[in-house]
This record gives sequence, structure tokens and C-alpha cells, in this order.
Amino acid sequence: MMKPVKFATLGAAAMVGIAGMTLVTRDRVADDSIPVREAPSIRGEEMAVLTAAPNVPAPIIRNYATKVIVELDAVEQTMRLADGVDYTFWTFGGTVPGSFIRVREGDLVEFRMKNHETSTVAHNIDLHAVTGPGGGAEATLTAPGHESTFSFTALNPGLYVYHCATAPVGIHIANGMYGLILVEPKEGLPAVDREFYVMQSEFYTKGAHGETGLQPFDMAKAVSENPDYVVFNGSVGALLGDNRLHANTGETIRLYVGNGGPNLVSSFHVIGEIFDNVYGEGGTMISQKNVQTTLVPAGGSAIVEFRSEVPGNLIMVDHAIFRAFNKGALGMIEISGAENQIVFQHREANVPSARSAQ
Repeated sequence: MMKPVKFATLGAAAMVGIAGMTLVTRDRVADDSIPVREAPSIRGEEMAVLTAAPNVPAPIIRNYATKVIVELDAVEQTMRLADGVDYTFWTFGGTVPGSFIRVREGDLVEFRMKNHETSTVAHNIDLHAVTGPGGGAEATLTAPGHESTFSFTALNPGLYVYHCATAPVGIHIANGMYGLILVEPKEGLPAVDREFYVMQSEFYTKGAHGETGLQPFDMAKAVSENPDYVVFNGSVGALLGDNRLHANTGETIRLYVGNGGPNLVSSFHVIGEIFDNVYGEGGTMISQKNVQTTLVPAGGSAIVEFRSEVPGNLIMVDHAIFRAFNKGALGMIEISGAENQIVFQHREANVPSARSAQ
């Protein structure tokens, strides 16, 4: 019979193997331990400020936890998917992606969800920021013309996806029911000049890419993961032309990037920039610096930060590149300001070559 090991007798640096298991030191446990999270005391209450993409609510400046009331409606409505192409989207708040929600670590969130009376099916919401059954999905299953309320404490800081989880879940997500909720760390995030909300997703239509008219959802294409459209912020061109983002040289930019899926992983890249900081998978620690392209999984997120050094147009893409130039995953950030020829200088373009062929 194996004799019991008294943990008190193990040295601080000891690791003891027993029957194929490894006992890890107290020092190691202290470094990697799972914290006990306790809900703080709550002071007052406020209504959440919700914004439609690409806008983000202002940073939270209070230094205490409060009760935050979030009111979000499920609405089904027909909108533009691409030029000449309409689609009946299922939405949170009437937009795709759904409204950006910003709360503080420790806040008590009272979530009020209404399913619009014109909806054709029941809807609910699963917020990945929730610790509790279904992320709130069980508590919010709501028939058309009804509403549901539940509450949760935002225990874990980070950037989280939310989505509808009513069966069949894939169809609800594929039709546009997803968004982001930011739980700011209680100490806040470092100040930046600009913050934007960018969310990738794909759409599966009966007609081929560009086929005009009202396009219904195609289940066979969705199951085979063969989308006709891969887009930022709900439609082709949502971040191009008059809808492009704007910043100035020398400014710091933070992108809250989500991926609603429902299937594809995003290879998120900004042509003409390098991410100075990446908070991988939407966590609160900078996981990498000086990054060219970062992966954003379906149902996941990332936070990227960079400083705009020179004027010009920065192009956001999914670097699975046919998705960008052939299916719609393109966006633009226009940077205005003075040239910095030390960093980048236009020389001569497309002139006859004076070099002899090798």
C-alpha cells in the first residue's frame, strides 16, 4: 500500500511523482493558482451606454462597482448585405454586430432582453462574460413580444463575445446575432486616443456572391462552411468609403476585434501597420508585441493597439486573402497628418528601369 505523503514535509522547490502524478510546489501553485473571485459591494446604479459598431462607449472612470442596467432588444429586419443584395438579419439592437456593451470588473449587471413583437421566432442571449448556466441563455429564452431579465456579476475582466443560443444555435448566429461586451479591469485600460469596434462574420446565401435581391439563408452552405460573404461589421463595405475610420498621425489606436463566426477563424491584419500590443483571445494581459497578423477564433476576440506614424490609408483584412478581396472582409482606417519621411518616403513609382537585366 502506498504511504501517504505529508505535504508539509515537502520542500518549497520539491516535485514528487506519485503513481504517474506530479505534485507541484506551493510556489508554483501560487503563480498559477485559480483565484477566488468575490463580488464587491455595489454603490448606486446606472444605465449602460450602448453603441453601434464601429463606435465604442467611453472608458469607465469610476473607481467602484455599481449596478449597470443593460437593455437590449432582439429585432429581425431586412437590411443591406452588399450593393443590390438584401438579407433578413436577426439582430441585437437592430444592428450587426449587436451593440457594444462596456462595464467594469465587479459590476452587478441587470440584463433586460426584449424580443420584438414582429420577430418570427424565440431568441435569447449567451454572454461569454457570464459565470452561470448558459451564459444567461436559459434565463433569457424569450418569445416574440415578451421580455426576460437576469443579473450577473462581471467577475472576470476581458473582451467577450455574446450571441444568441436558441436552437438551432448556428442559424441564429449565422443570421447576425452576436456582439461584444468589454469588462474593463478595475484598474482600467491604458489610455489611447481612439477606440473602434470591428467584428468579422460570414453569411451563407442561396444565391452566389453578388447575386442581387433578397437572399435567404442557405443551411447546406453553412454546414459545409462555404460562405458567400465574409465581412466586417455586418455588410460588404461597412468600413469603406464614407464609412471608413479616421485617425491622425501620432495617435494611439485600439481595435476591439471580435469574430461572430459562425465557422471561420479570422487572420486579422492591418496592411501598413504592425500591432504594437496584442491582447490575445481578448484577455487582459499583453500576450505579444510587434505582431503582423493575429488569429481571432470563431466566438472569440482580440484587442490590438498601435500608433499611427504616417498618413495614408490602412487596410484591415482577413489575411485568408480571398475572403478579403473576393468575399468582402475589407475595411479602411484613413490616417491624416504631416508626412514623416524618416519612417516612410514615396520615391519613384513605375518608371522605366535603368538597371540591366541579370
